[in-house]
Amino acid sequence: ALNIWLYIAIPKTFFPEQDTGVLMGGIQADQSISFQAMRGKLQDFMKIIRDDPAVNNVTGFTGGSRVNSGMMFITLKPRGERKETAQQIIDRLRVKLAKEPGARLFLMAVQDIRVGGRQANASYQYTLLSDSLAALREWEPKIRKALSALPQLADVNSDQQDNGAEMNLIYDRDTMSRLGIDVQAANSLLNNAFGQRQISTIYQPMNQYKVVMEVDPRYSQDISALEKMFVINRDGKAIPLSYFAQWRPANAPLSVNHQGLSAASTIAFNLPTGTSLSQATEAINRTMTQLGVPSTVRGSFSGTAQVFQQTMNSQLILIVAAIATVYIVLGILYESYVHPLTILSTLPSAGVGALLALELFNAPFSLIALIGIMLLIGIVKKNAIMMVDFALEAQRSGGLTPAQAIFQACLLRFRPIMMTTLAALFGALPLVLSGGDGSELRQPLGITIVGGLVMSQLLTLYTTPVVYLFFDRLRLRFSRKNSKPVVEI
Repeated sequence: ALNIWLYIAIPKTFFPEQDTGVLMGGIQADQSISFQAMRGKLQDFMKIIRDDPAVNNVTGFTGGSRVNSGMMFITLKPRGERKETAQQIIDRLRVKLAKEPGARLFLMAVQDIRVGGRQANASYQYTLLSDSLAALREWEPKIRKALSALPQLADVNSDQQDNGAEMNLIYDRDTMSRLGIDVQAANSLLNNAFGQRQISTIYQPMNQYKVVMEVDPRYSQDISALEKMFVINRDGKAIPLSYFAQWRPANAPLSVNHQGLSAASTIAFNLPTGTSLSQATEAINRTMTQLGVPSTVRGSFSGTAQVFQQTMNSQLILIVAAIATVYIVLGILYESYVHPLTILSTLPSAGVGALLALELFNAPFSLIALIGIMLLIGIVKKNAIMMVDFALEAQRSGGLTPAQAIFQACLLRFRPIMMTTLAALFGALPLVLSGGDGSELRQPLGITIVGGLVMSQLLTLYTTPVVYLFFDRLRLRFSRKNSKPVVEI
């Protein structure tokens, strides 16, 4: 019961958050920003980060698939030269970066293991799907606003960007016909001026260069350039574009993402210091229920958060399956239903020790800790196996009573039990005490093994003989009840 309570109470995550010495940042600026302004925002962010005393080097770039996005890679100083962890540095920089208007920089620590998901500006993702793009555009801002208010989440952002600036040109077809202008001629003019069309390639001995046609950059940044453009009509005369066209500003999506056959929008988030992934996922599920999102909009975790939820559903099954396998193998070995239970009685104390050690070190229960629990199942039961093996052999060959046999087993097997336990314990201590970049991934394994071994060693030396005698008396009682009286003839 104590194991179950501790398992429910302890925070859970997929993999421990590591300090690898490298941070990655995603920039998200206003959707109508120009490339020149975006480059200035990138330089401002890089200056703020470069001035931080814990930063060793910073590299950033922009101009990818979206004009309003950019990436940044930050190398921190070695662990010995800084006092703060990567998460503490992110928390400090987040306050400074929030003062920069018109753009946001989302920082996250680079992890050795990252599972699936879309490219996003945060470590964890929640994806909204809908067959109706209008419904997705209506509900995504509401959901994002509600999630941003949760204290369990940080750096909440979305890849839905449907407010990009565009200019719609409206042709007056009657005027164009009267002036002798073809629609194709007007479209070609605009394509040559702003479409950055490749018209040729210059080949050199060491390289080749693409020739791109475009209007002078001085005019491409101002909408007034349209008033200075002329279209050649059928008679060879230059007609101003403004004679037959009007332009009106409008909004348009920068991109529309899809997953399967549905429109998709991914909300990415990071975890604040001291918050586990299980607490964040529970808060998101609770918020989605409270919002009353219609059935036309479906939400699910993706990437690391999705795999975490899948492992959460299978963790108890894995532990029960491992214990059942051990019971079956021991039952075959001892040809008994009772003695395997004596050996398995050592496992609860190991589980309690492992979970208490995680709580003591303020470490969440992760997949690495689960591996440590699996290893404990194999390590801890060897104490009882050595005692039960010796006691059974003493009963069979020496004719001792169960109490005498288990007492003698405790005396003679005490030294081997202590030696094997101490060997395993000291072997796991370097994992607990390890430092350096990325050591957080290994520490839960050592913590669970050390905590489980210490607790089980303190208890099982006393509880195993008691359990052995209890089950032996229980076996004798049932065997007497099931034995048939001998009838003399």
